[in-house]
Amino acid sequence: ESSEEAVCYVSIMESDTMQSEATKVALKKAKTLGVSGPFQPLKLQDLTVAVSELSEEAYSQIPSPATGLPGHLTRPRDFNLMFQTSVGAMSDASAVAYLRPETAQGIFTNFANVQRTARMKVPFGIAQIGKAFRNEITPRNFIFRSREFEQMELEYFIPPDDDAWPKFHAEWIETCWDWLKSIGLREDLMFRCVHEDHKLAHYARACTDVTFKFPFGTQELMGVAARGNFDLTQHSQHSGKSLDYLDPTTNTKYIPHVIEPSIGVDRLFLALMTSAYAEEMVEGEKRTVMRFHPSVAPIKVAVFPLVNNNPDISSLARNLFQKLQQRYMCEFDTAGAIGRRYRRADEAGTPFCVTVDFDSLDKQTFTVRFRDSMKQLRMTTDELLVFLGKEID
Repeated sequence: ESSEEAVCYVSIMESDTMQSEATKVALKKAKTLGVSGPFQPLKLQDLTVAVSELSEEAYSQIPSPATGLPGHLTRPRDFNLMFQTSVGAMSDASAVAYLRPETAQGIFTNFANVQRTARMKVPFGIAQIGKAFRNEITPRNFIFRSREFEQMELEYFIPPDDDAWPKFHAEWIETCWDWLKSIGLREDLMFRCVHEDHKLAHYARACTDVTFKFPFGTQELMGVAARGNFDLTQHSQHSGKSLDYLDPTTNTKYIPHVIEPSIGVDRLFLALMTSAYAEEMVEGEKRTVMRFHPSVAPIKVAVFPLVNNNPDISSLARNLFQKLQQRYMCEFDTAGAIGRRYRRADEAGTPFCVTVDFDSLDKQTFTVRFRDSMKQLRMTTDELLVFLGKEID
């Protein structure tokens, strides 16, 4: 607004910098319209709240934040992030149900059953993995954001003391960080994002996200939240069932607080693929390799007979393959030259290739090739089993 009348409307998506962004846009529009100051300070309003006070004519003048053009912005509409369905033969209001948007609530409702039947003492945790469903407006970026996904959550129940949760929260952040590294995520692509107080959920005391640099940008991968006792309290109040925990040491009852590490399996898989993918030049040729950690590589070992026309080599290779197959996911490949087979194994992320050659017939040793370094060593069957157990298990 100028000192006398309204000049124009601007609309900005909510962000930490929306005040400065809106001011820049407003000044630019005023200049385009030939209006000079002085101007009153810009006052931003939540459109979903202010819409009831605006006439149709006034609303038609509000520009879209995407295009900057008026007349394209639809009025706010109710939106439910949960998928609605009907249970049973009837489709009236009594049959309405919703697909779960997270796996955590099933853990909270079963807290007392698990604690009492397993005779657990606080602190302890309950973990769950399963399908979750969210009615995302814009699913995007391959499998990063989808409406149906696999989720892993752990609810770690702790004492309610004010000095207890910061220690447990910090420990779980470090534990999750170390676990992500241990399965092959590149630390140079991982970051920590600590939520500021004004961005926390109303029930949360603290939350730290582990973010990851995907090909499409840095996005949230995993969250570690201190959720307080909000969930257990709500379930107890609305069900009428006590979810108190009796501490056998102090003989006091309380509702435990919770530390919640949560991660989407699909996002984790995408992060693993991003971390593993590499291209390099080897002897003038491009080599594509998936550097999966051996513990998560889909194929642990590939067994190759050096030649395909020697029955003794083929039989020895087949016997070795069957022995390894009892413990690991293995591949037996006889097609093409040995170099081509190595390249196929590299592209599949197979960490170890075992080649049975002519020396294997006499010395009962095999050539073990390492995917990442392409170094080769000779090993006996016993040495190979010990080596693979150490590297994979």
